[in-house]
Amino acid sequence: MASMITLFTKIPLSSPSFNGSPRTHFVSIPTLPASLSFKPRIRQTGVRVLVRAALIEPDGGKLVELLVEESKRDIKKREAALLPRIRLKKIDVQWVHVLSEGWASPLRGFMKESEFLQTLHFNSLRLEDGSVVNMSVPIVLAIDDSQKQSIGNFTRVALVDSNDNPVAILSDIEIYKHPKEERIARTWGTTAPGLPYVEEAITNAGNWLIGGDLEVIEPIKYHDGLDRFRLSPAQLHEEFTRRNADAVFAFQLRNPVHNGHALLMTDTRCRLLEMGYKNPVLLLHPLGGYTKADDVPLSWRMKQHEKVLEDGVLDPETTVVSIFPSPMHYAGPTEVQWHAKARINAGANFYIVGRDPAGMGHPVEKRDLYDADHGKKVVSMAPGLERLNILPFKVAAYDKTQGKMAFFDPSRAQDFLFISGTKMRTLAKNKENPPDGFMCPGGWKVLVEYYDTMIPAGNGRVPEAVPA
Repeated sequence: MASMITLFTKIPLSSPSFNGSPRTHFVSIPTLPASLSFKPRIRQTGVRVLVRAALIEPDGGKLVELLVEESKRDIKKREAALLPRIRLKKIDVQWVHVLSEGWASPLRGFMKESEFLQTLHFNSLRLEDGSVVNMSVPIVLAIDDSQKQSIGNFTRVALVDSNDNPVAILSDIEIYKHPKEERIARTWGTTAPGLPYVEEAITNAGNWLIGGDLEVIEPIKYHDGLDRFRLSPAQLHEEFTRRNADAVFAFQLRNPVHNGHALLMTDTRCRLLEMGYKNPVLLLHPLGGYTKADDVPLSWRMKQHEKVLEDGVLDPETTVVSIFPSPMHYAGPTEVQWHAKARINAGANFYIVGRDPAGMGHPVEKRDLYDADHGKKVVSMAPGLERLNILPFKVAAYDKTQGKMAFFDPSRAQDFLFISGTKMRTLAKNKENPPDGFMCPGGWKVLVEYYDTMIPAGNGRVPEAVPA
């Protein structure tokens, strides 16, 4: 992946300063085409509008990083050896990763009950100064009865990995009941069986939740050859500053990039340039935590993204490719708020939202679990996301008259071909080519290679690397 490595310089780990008010400049907003319905959250001032031109500040005004200073790590390891232990599952470690780097700022650790309830019922947290930040998915740690009993009167516990190596210390702990049914119903809007994250992380989890302040002893690493792409919010902020970005537009995906995605991203940059921005930079941000069994694994997606850049579908000079460490819930309008909120903490001030973001098919019935338009509507109204400009878009499809991906025109619907994810997977599995112009040839070759190497037994996917 040498070509992708060149996208990044060696970035120091220290956090940039987030003090001071963001700069602004005045520009006229051109009329945007129907393909990009943009409603910026900005103040109207006659025929001019006030537009943010600086990287957005993190929620709460300061990035909350929870990593122990390197000089104190040995001390913390000795402290952890004297505390009750909670062994973390793979998803738990991914959430420690998320918390440690400040993606969930201003959270300081796994949620206590008040934070958990606010998240479930309000999709937001109220801070001490009365302000509200978005928080739509619970970031919690479950324990069972025996673990609860072993903790006893301790106010701190050690969190360890599968090999009993200390990962973090959780202090000022609070243990409370784990209302699984309520959590599932409020997060997914259904308790139907077959929800992937629920089966992976909730159904068989303990009946208690433990919250507290987190001290992460060492940076979370996966040793899978991709750690160099796992840039923290602080590192991303520094990279955007190094590139002199005056706007950052983020695009999350958990699938391979086809030319419809690329059309949207390049079109968005053009619109931002028309609005007066000088150097808008794309954050191409594939999700790197838990995904369901039929999603393409991260390592193969990163190979495919590399080819997209090599083939010139996206411009490496104005694109930063990085991995977002969060697990995937597939919770639709609820989860897309989390995805947007996390990008605020990385400095993005524009967020692209497409059809049925974070959605999935209903686990029991033959239909989508969520209305395809609700995600973009909810995220544009969600409390605590007022500072983020939401960029919804219409669906792109293959235009048979032009031989390429284009924004769908309902007035000539017969000219368009919709290639679903299922159809794309079927073509790749059968080593058949999609229509020319659907995906760059190098990227398609990677997909064919992935399905050619899939393990036929078990869960039908190549095993993912685990944190170490």
